[in-house]
Amino acid sequence: MSLPEIVSREQWRAAREELLVKEKAATRARDALNAERRRLPMVEIEEEYVFEGGDGKATLLDLFEGRHQLVVYHFMFAPEWDAGCRSCSGFLDQIGHLTHLKARGTTLVAVSRAPYPKILPFKARMGWTVPWYSSYGSDFNHAFEATLEHEGELVERPGVSCFLRDRERVFHTYSTYERGLDGLGSTTSFLDLTALGRQEEWEEPKGRASALGAPAGSERIRYHDEYED
Repeated sequence: MSLPEIVSREQWRAAREELLVKEKAATRARDALNAERRRLPMVEIEEEYVFEGGDGKATLLDLFEGRHQLVVYHFMFAPEWDAGCRSCSGFLDQIGHLTHLKARGTTLVAVSRAPYPKILPFKARMGWTVPWYSSYGSDFNHAFEATLEHEGELVERPGVSCFLRDRERVFHTYSTYERGLDGLGSTTSFLDLTALGRQEEWEEPKGRASALGAPAGSERIRYHDEYED
């Protein structure tokens, strides 16, 4: 096994401070990239997609649960499969309380092509509380490139798509797939993909922090058992 070099505490501290300069530069670059992502234009969704979930049939607008933003995790679970993807399952395993996302007006759901009667027992087996919907029978996965055709066969791939709601109108703001999911799982990592971001005053472009008519995002953080929602 190849292990790190053994050095003195002073040598380690010098190396750590040198790396810290690069880490801070990466953080500033990430902030700039997130701001550029929030400046992306958006596309209105006019297709009437129909999903099936725990409460029966649902539209894309229903998936928002009345909130302003929706983050969809494209979970790989084809109709002919008996269980969901192992890697996608590992991804859902790392997601914590959704209340912190909800406090920022954002709903997170999973969507798969498998029929809901297949999803339900697997979700129960995994013990997940993330809302999970079936897009079986619709072209939702194809439209958002989570299911692709390759050499005459349908191929699934994991991804995340973000949507913004303006009253009854729904807009697609962002999507990313495969390696684009690296590092996702925390509340802030999902918010960084959305049009409204973390809703903090320091974020660019200005004006998004107050878009929901509420205090800045950090001011809305509570213990997860203290949220009214």
